[in-house]
Amino acid sequence: MVMLRGFLVLVVFFLLGEALRLIAGLPVSGGVLGMIMVTFTLMLRGKVSDELAEASRGLISVLVLLITPGVVGAFFIVDQFSGYWTTVLVALILGTLLSVFTTLLLMKTVAGVVEKGGEHD
Repeated sequence: MVMLRGFLVLVVFFLLGEALRLIAGLPVSGGVLGMIMVTFTLMLRGKVSDELAEASRGLISVLVLLITPGVVGAFFIVDQFSGYWTTVLVALILGTLLSVFTTLLLMKTVAGVVEKGGEHD
């Protein structure tokens, strides 16, 4: 029952993201907008509920299955990139470097908090 409540929370945020995308006409996935809203909500609350943590653990174990359809879908539109390979390559390299850099900063911050005696799970 705990995991079911966690999935319900994730589905509600997904639906809120989809609603925001449709109302605002944003060219971003509703799932991405929903996860941004979840992130800000958790930042404001300062903690993660047991239900959400349990549902997230279940989803992390099958993360590859959640990412695969989007990656496979890119192969069907590869001809639309014909004049933009330089732009796509630069975006991929910059996106990778930015994600690695942000992960590094986050890990240094978290490691600093743990060393100073902060709480962790």
